[in-house]
Amino acid sequence: MSVVATPTALVPEATVLLVLLPPAVAGQAPALSAGALRALQARLGPAVRVLKVDEASHPTVVRSFSGQPAALPACVLVRQGVELWRQPGLPQADAIEARLRIE
Repeated sequence: MSVVATPTALVPEATVLLVLLPPAVAGQAPALSAGALRALQARLGPAVRVLKVDEASHPTVVRSFSGQPAALPACVLVRQGVELWRQPGLPQADAIEARLRIE
């Protein structure tokens, strides 16, 4: 897992957006660039910690959230260990922001 931005203090109420990605394929661009993840983190601000979870590096984590067979890419929004929302596909900041306003 890689943290896109490291908050100065991670509070227990922190909301985490897990961006679950399939393994990279040689010769193909990654499913989501590091720059796109940083832009998403900047847009969501410190209230949401964005974590990229690659299936090749962390298969157990990805399977625990995406099921078998894994439908990747996918996004899962979690607060205090409770899943709030999930979306198939790559993260869309508008949808995540709207969901955060509801919660």
